[in-house]
Amino acid sequence: MSTGPTEADIIQHTSSLSGVVAETADEASGAPELAWGDTFFHYDPDGRDPADRPFPFATIVTKDYGTFDAESHLDRPGVYRLNINVGRTEFERLIGHSPAAHPAHHDEFDYTALDEVLPHPVYATQSWISILNPGQRTADQALELITRAHARAARRHR
Repeated sequence: MSTGPTEADIIQHTSSLSGVVAETADEASGAPELAWGDTFFHYDPDGRDPADRPFPFATIVTKDYGTFDAESHLDRPGVYRLNINVGRTEFERLIGHSPAAHPAHHDEFDYTALDEVLPHPVYATQSWISILNPGQRTADQALELITRAHARAARRHR
């Protein structure tokens, strides 16, 4: 029984896509301490200065961000959250309602559930989904959604 991809597996998969810059925040990167250990995936085939990179198309978050983003309870041992900007159409297909309608549905989801495609607890209205510890049910889907998000980012770049 497969437990699904690790953070390192996701980083390797996503980094192998053309034009991707994967950046794991740390002190040397100048990122705020709160973000250290989290990974951000940018489509940046031009190799721009980090300050000029486009918004990421996917992220891996390993901890709660204070009261701002704590609904996933990421401070549990071994729990991480893969976040993917899937776009409005894919969000609605996956979640069952539009990103704009999410505030009315917010309380219908258990944001602590592992191995489930969920709306992002904070950024659902911007078409972001999340999967805590992709496992047997969502591993292949997670990698496919990353690949599609990468393709969307590449189209926007062109």
